[in-house]
Amino acid sequence: MKNKKENFKGMKKDELAKKLALLRENARAIRFKAEGSKSKNVKELSTLKKDIARILTELNK
Repeated sequence: MKNKKENFKGMKKDELAKKLALLRENARAIRFKAEGSKSKNVKELSTLKKDIARILTELNK
């Protein structure tokens, strides 16, 4: 994962939709992976959720 926040403000709607789908898939994979074993990066899921929220905010503007 990247250490800095991405800037979603300059992206087009189709790019945002693709990025949103990718982030949701990654979040789903982390959620189900965490049940069987401990994740090394415990903040990864919360970071993904925040990025998803940022994208949804840009799409709804």
